[in-house]
Amino acid sequence: MGLFNKLSEWNASRQEKYVSTMREKGRCPQCGGLGIYGYSAYEFSYYNNNLDCTGCNGTGMYTKWDELR
Repeated sequence: MGLFNKLSEWNASRQEKYVSTMREKGRCPQCGGLGIYGYSAYEFSYYNNNLDCTGCNGTGMYTKWDELR
């Protein structure tokens, strides 16, 4: 149980660090500031025309992501 707690704490701190880095850069943490989702080649069955990031509504800005969160 202690190992699971340590892994959970590590993951939470890693995520907080990533979000704070994105806040400093002014980018959306979900899409990395691109405004769209890039999908890998193995997701060939994904046929959705709407690739806009749902976290920032396609703007790529941290402020919009924070408002919608």
